Amino acid sequence: MIRVLLVDDQPLIRTGLRALLDAEDSIEVVGEAGDGERALAVALEERPDLVLMDVQMPVLDGIEATRRIVADPRLAAVRVVILTNYGLDEYVFDALRAGASGFLVKDTAPADLIQALRVVADGDALLSPGVTRSLISEFVARPADVVETETLDALTNREREVVALVGRGLSNDEIAQHLVISPTTAKTHVSRAMTKTGVRDRAQLVVLAYEAGLVQPRDREA
Repeated sequence: MIRVLLVDDQPLIRTGLRALLDAEDSIEVVGEAGDGERALAVALEERPDLVLMDVQMPVLDGIEATRRIVADPRLAAVRVVILTNYGLDEYVFDALRAGASGFLVKDTAPADLIQALRVVADGDALLSPGVTRSLISEFVARPADVVETETLDALTNREREVVALVGRGLSNDEIAQHLVISPTTAKTHVSRAMTKTGVRDRAQLVVLAYEAGLVQPRDREA
């Protein structure tokens, strides 16, 4: 059972999402919130698997709420998916930097939304290679905090190379082809890199690749 918390300041949207999700046997809506502060409180109370998080809300916005949820050790198992109106809007990369595991546009087809929730619940990032490339193109040149080099010290040279390729938007299969290794080996390198750097998922590995300087904006089409 996937336990979901709905966070949006528009009751009509929450009602629609609840009706959709409650129709699924494998998904349970365990709470709702109309602002980020309430979302944090409900998350602590219910410990959902996933939070569907709007961005622009009163009291506390979705990005700061995401940051606080991700930073709270009591909520280490909670994954946040950002709900956005415009796809690659100005908030998406900030949300990923804050710790979100991906994003969905609010007009996503119901079947696609259900599948997306299952993807994130299984521990994967809701960030396809194509979307990664678009994010890189639109947002990666924006100022960001530089990651301390100690974060990367535990990585082998091959793992650093793999992280850079993830940052360029390559899938595991594409990484395998690029490095002439098996897809299974590529997946293992990605998993080990995430473990060693302490990131939650592939989306955070993309952010790390740029903030650590492993890949530059001009490399995105390479």
